[in-house]
Amino acid sequence: MPRSSSARALKGAPEAAAGPTPFEITAARVRQSVALRDLGVAPENLRAGEPADDDIPLLADTLFAAGQLQPLTVRPGRRKEKAHMALDGRRRLLALQHLVAQGRIDDGLLVDVFVETDPARQAAAVVLTNTAVPVHVADVIGAIGRMLASKLEVPAIARALGYAEIEIKRLAALSALPEVALEAMKAGRLTLKQAKLLARLPDRDERVALARMALDGHGFPDWRVNERLDVSEVNAGDARCTLIGPERYAAAGGRTEADLFGERAPVLLDPALLTEAWTARAREIALVFEAEGLTVHVTAGAEPDLPDDLETPGYVYGGLLPAAEMAAYREARSRHEIASETAAEVLAGTTEPGPVDAVLIDMIRAKLAMDQIALGGRAVTILVLSPDRRTGIHVRSWTPVEPDIVEDPDPQTDDDRKVDPPAAPFSPPQAAAPEPEVEGVGHALHALRTEVATRGLIRALADDTKTAMTALIARLFSQVVSRAHRPRGESALGISAQAFNPVGGRVIETLDGVVRQRLDDRRAAWEASGLTVIGWVHGLDDADRSTFLAELTALTLDLREERTSLIRRPARSEAAELAALADADLTRHWTPDAPFLTSHSRPLLLGMLEAMDQADDRAAALKKPELVARVAEQAAARRWAPASLSWTLAPDPDEGETYPTEAPADDGVAADDPGADGRAVDAVDAEDVEAEAGAAGAGDEADGTGAFEVTTAGVYALVQAAE
Repeated sequence: MPRSSSARALKGAPEAAAGPTPFEITAARVRQSVALRDLGVAPENLRAGEPADDDIPLLADTLFAAGQLQPLTVRPGRRKEKAHMALDGRRRLLALQHLVAQGRIDDGLLVDVFVETDPARQAAAVVLTNTAVPVHVADVIGAIGRMLASKLEVPAIARALGYAEIEIKRLAALSALPEVALEAMKAGRLTLKQAKLLARLPDRDERVALARMALDGHGFPDWRVNERLDVSEVNAGDARCTLIGPERYAAAGGRTEADLFGERAPVLLDPALLTEAWTARAREIALVFEAEGLTVHVTAGAEPDLPDDLETPGYVYGGLLPAAEMAAYREARSRHEIASETAAEVLAGTTEPGPVDAVLIDMIRAKLAMDQIALGGRAVTILVLSPDRRTGIHVRSWTPVEPDIVEDPDPQTDDDRKVDPPAAPFSPPQAAAPEPEVEGVGHALHALRTEVATRGLIRALADDTKTAMTALIARLFSQVVSRAHRPRGESALGISAQAFNPVGGRVIETLDGVVRQRLDDRRAAWEASGLTVIGWVHGLDDADRSTFLAELTALTLDLREERTSLIRRPARSEAAELAALADADLTRHWTPDAPFLTSHSRPLLLGMLEAMDQADDRAAALKKPELVARVAEQAAARRWAPASLSWTLAPDPDEGETYPTEAPADDGVAADDPGADGRAVDAVDAEDVEAEAGAAGAGDEADGTGAFEVTTAGVYALVQAAE
């Protein structure tokens, strides 16, 4: 049995609509301009018979100053009615008629209206307000600016528009924004919250520049404006306020200015009084410890100048102290954490000296006990107290540096004394790596080979974001966890890096050249954005950011070995692991070319042909330029590269294990064959070996034991170095 039409409609079956939907009716509304004389109030309007209220003259003034912002909703007139009758907007119509009566406008003024022809929509307009398109807040801001320019007061504007006075004050503050900012708001590229941030900036030129950047689609740097305001203002969130509180600050004569928009903490206009009040309170607590013989410095700014022979305990982690001392330290640290929590809870409820001083003194004593254990039992002699946002006071303790123990030149022997042997240094495991080919290879050629191999792995790592991230995290881990002292850089992150760019080397376009070009394109995109590096990088999507990280990480790779006597085995081990993870294959992007092959001797070139099964008597008779061309041609045809350029281990077909890949043995290096820098390749002499051996062992940073070169500050330096 066929279904009824109503059943089909309920199931959503395709069927011709009986008429236009309400949404289609709304979209089809006619917006037009109608002469004021042709407008009247529809009798079905709920307030059609009411007289004009007392605020109609005020509304007339606002309309005259700001213009009409919202269209009236009208229907066509019937019989003896005027041509159009207002269903919504009666007060605005009365205000316009009041202006006609005053002679300020004539009755031919064109009024913006929506014409409703659908009966259902006409009925809705009678009982609902704002059935027209809502007014954009940017239009309201601009209108209020024009009203203020016409000498209308804020209370009058608030009554006329039906806004609270505080809202009018806020919108009035926004009316000082440049016109380009209002355009960006109407275009949806600047939010109201961002506009409020923009209005707080005192420099008009900066406001225009930031608004223009947003309008052009480059985004708005909220963080930059917030940072600028935080630096230029002292607000109620300052660390000094935790101990002082607003009442004590006000009692000292301090003034406070509330944020007009209610979105930021109140600004303290007298920070000097705040510092004086905090210092006086901290001195009261310091007197307790000075009475016990400690020297206490109280500072709300920079730390005081202390003697150079003092030290403060750093972070204590497992292994730094003996087991018993470590257990005692952890217990003392737990007591200090509990005391700090108690102090924070008390300060959250009151700043009265009675209850606050007791918990702060307990917290400082717990800190002293913890630090003295960390210092190996040495007594703390100096305390430095500074503001803390959570506990009111931050404590740093200092003690004299432990003197070096001078060995007795004539020690007495004690056969019964037992001395524990020094613990063996931790030796991390290393992955297997191929052995270098050094027989018959000069220093310059070895350096060239490792350089090209490095560039090949750069390309592989740049194309494998996961492995690149693994490499970077591993490098960061080795730096951060190491106990070796490294000076702090100027960057927020304690990491620095340098792009691979050896002196005299050449960029290989299909290998690291591709990576450098990608980074150069990113540099150009950043410069065009007008954003800071952090802001620009933060705006990238996750996939693009991961690729960017892979490119930067890959370009810090440095596996070059300057001489055959300076083999960087730990770096080779890292390279072997990375190559395996990234499935690195140099021949995907490059095969030996003429510049690379020219640095090889004739026996080495013939050995390459033999490895490709292309060796014959005719090749041996070729001159070196023709031989280079022959090898390059055969290598390109077979996508082949020497095994010495690979960082991976070849599988042993018999044992199923890995072993270092061996290349054909070289017969030696011709004395007249040029090296990578155009000079003759010299044999390794004893003086070179001795000099190089003396240069080795200068530490991880100096001898390059890692696969990544880390020497210069700033990640963006990588991008600049890629040019």
